[in-house]
Amino acid sequence: MLELKNVSFSAETERKNIEIIRDLDLKVDDNKFVVITGPNGGGKSTLAKLIAGIEKNTAGQILFNGEDISNKSITERARMGIGFAFQQPVRFKGITVLDLLRIASGKKLSVGEACDYLSEVGLCAKDYINREVNASLSGGELKRIEIATVLARDVKLALFDEPEAGIDLWSFNNLIRIFENMRNSDKSRTIIVISHQERILNIADEIVLLADGRVAKKGPREEILPEISGTDSAVSNCSRLS
Repeated sequence: MLELKNVSFSAETERKNIEIIRDLDLKVDDNKFVVITGPNGGGKSTLAKLIAGIEKNTAGQILFNGEDISNKSITERARMGIGFAFQQPVRFKGITVLDLLRIASGKKLSVGEACDYLSEVGLCAKDYINREVNASLSGGELKRIEIATVLARDVKLALFDEPEAGIDLWSFNNLIRIFENMRNSDKSRTIIVISHQERILNIADEIVLLADGRVAKKGPREEILPEISGTDSAVSNCSRLS
C-alpha cells in the first residue's frame, strides 16, 4: 500500500516560497489502477515526483508497504519496487533497446526475454531490439519502449506522468490498449497514471481529483468520472494529441 500523510511540498522562487502540495492525505491500495487528474497547476506531476523520490516532501510522511520512504533516494525507492516513467522519455546515445531493457531489469536478459517485453507493449521485437534509443524512434515508440522498461523492472508500483504527452492519435490508441492489458492481465502491480485524458480515466479502478495541491475527490471511476466529465479536469476527446 502507498500512503501519504499530511504531505506538503514548497518550492523557493526569487520572490517567495510557493506551496505546491498542501497537507495532502492519500491512500492507494495494492493492485489498483489509479488515475490522478485535475486542473493544470494543481500539483499532479509534483505529487508523482514526490512518490518517486525526484522531489522531497517538506512535511508529512510517504509510506510504502508500511515503511516511511520520505528520506529515501530514487535508487532506494527503485530497489523497493517503485518505477517512474517521465512525460518525455530520456534518449541514450549509443544504447540499443536491448541494452536499455537489460539495464532496467538489472540482469542480462536474453534476447527472447527482451522481445517478450516489447511484444507486451505492441512492438514487433525484431524491428526494435537492436535499434539505438537515440536514433529514428518516434515519440510514441519511445513511450512504449519506456513502458517496456518499467515492465522489465518488475516494479510493485508503476508511476506514469502524462504518458499521452507528445504522441499522435495512433500511438495514443495503442497506449490505451497497453494500459488495458496491464490492468486486466497483471494484478500484482499497482499503477498510478497522471492524466487529463478521459479514455485513460475510463479504465481506472479509482480516480483522484487533485486541485490546489490537495485531494478534492477520490473514489471509484463509476462515482467520480460522471462528476468531472466535460470539465477542465478531464479532456473528453483527443484534440490535445498531435
